[in-house]
Amino acid sequence: MPATKGSTVSTDLHLGSASPATADTDAVIVGLLPAAEAGATPRLAPGAEEVDAAFDGALAQLLAVTGATGKADEVVKIPTRGTITAPLLVAVGLGKPDAGDAPSAEQVRRASGTAARALAGTERALSTLGRIELAAAAEGTLMGAYTFTAYRTGSNGRAPVGSVELLSTDSDAAATLRTAAAVATAVRTTRDLVNTPPNDLYPETFAARARELAEAAGIEVEILDDEALVAGGYGGVSGVGQGSSRKPRLVRLRYAGGPSPRAKVALVGKGVTFDTGGISIKPAAGMDAMTSDMGGAAAVIATTVLAAQLELPVAVTATVPMVENMPSDSAYRPGDVLRMYGGKTVEVLNTDAEGRLILADAIVRAAEDGPDYLVETSTLTGAQQVALGMRTMGVMGSEPFRERVAGLARATGEDGWAMPFPGHIRAELDSRVADIANVTGKRYGGMLVAGTFLGEFVPAGLSWAHLDIAGPSFHTGGPYGYTTKGGTGVPVRTLLAVLQDIAENG
Repeated sequence: MPATKGSTVSTDLHLGSASPATADTDAVIVGLLPAAEAGATPRLAPGAEEVDAAFDGALAQLLAVTGATGKADEVVKIPTRGTITAPLLVAVGLGKPDAGDAPSAEQVRRASGTAARALAGTERALSTLGRIELAAAAEGTLMGAYTFTAYRTGSNGRAPVGSVELLSTDSDAAATLRTAAAVATAVRTTRDLVNTPPNDLYPETFAARARELAEAAGIEVEILDDEALVAGGYGGVSGVGQGSSRKPRLVRLRYAGGPSPRAKVALVGKGVTFDTGGISIKPAAGMDAMTSDMGGAAAVIATTVLAAQLELPVAVTATVPMVENMPSDSAYRPGDVLRMYGGKTVEVLNTDAEGRLILADAIVRAAEDGPDYLVETSTLTGAQQVALGMRTMGVMGSEPFRERVAGLARATGEDGWAMPFPGHIRAELDSRVADIANVTGKRYGGMLVAGTFLGEFVPAGLSWAHLDIAGPSFHTGGPYGYTTKGGTGVPVRTLLAVLQDIAENG
């Protein structure tokens, strides 16, 4: 599989057929589960039976002697000394199953990512985790092995594991592997875009990269430049972007959904390639992370391309506004009134609440296509992080679609929680001079305020969801599972799950 632009060469995945005890490889990966009761020996996960037999059925006991417990993200490496053909055995903890004795797909995904990271610098490995859940093992391996080295010089760190053979009992393993690899590649593409520094990724170049990705997948592309945006009445995108010498863009991608699409879905993503806060400037500490403020846009672009690659029977149109929010003598100001696409006016009380302004334009434009569903995602509020932490996205919108999307987010392992729209918030957005203000001026409920604001631009009766991914889309700590430092690729897998669910169930 080819590398995505910016990351290192991707780990090669293929299906294996040899016994893990006799395979010609550098390392064999087995899964380990915690003991069923306190003081007992941890248990080998399914799929490692031949390896266990080579150790006379005592592999779990041997691993326990090394201190292995089977907890999530635990890795234990032992030399095999000829007991099996591979010189190294890697036991990776799956953690306690959520229900019953079988590990979940997400546990397999995380363990596979952990093992892939632990095997950096290794040429060849074989994994038995695919016998539990092939798709999850493939996705986890490719996401966990991800590194971004486009801006490093010389040799910095070890290369990712070169190739991984996945054993599987899947009756249609080849097709499963192809789909899983496409999903993981979309995640890696999103990570690449998020991790690209803003001096290289700005509206013009971001739009060009979107065109490149879309045209390679046979998707129709339309790009509006700054002059077209002004002429078209996109007051939110033009207003936020006017303070930068790097002028805004609006990208539209259209995937027809095949000969008989079962539904029309609009995807909208926030593409602020760097956010200083504008005149309402942010504190210097942590501002470097604002290179990730286009994570929603990156995910929407990658997901639309993925839908085309997988030939989903759903028509998908992506509307992606791209701006750089900078302070300058031409920047928009607190107190300005912007006339949005569609005619509604907004009083700007804080220029750091810029994402909702460009998204309002995009939502109105996306709704003109008459979609059955609209899903928007954005790194919108610090309040999301306060309310739900750094790993759980806030999901708002119309019921019951909001609940459906939140459930699908949890099912994919990306995690989402449905949040309400209390009725009193709308009155707090009343403006002195315009139809609505972009903030309330109060410190509480900022995530709900932003969602309520966006809801004012969604046509009545349209099923829609807003995914606030401010925390989950960018990881600043140490790696865990298949999550590496920097862009995470959230919520590509959630968006795909929504499209697949709509294709199947309407």
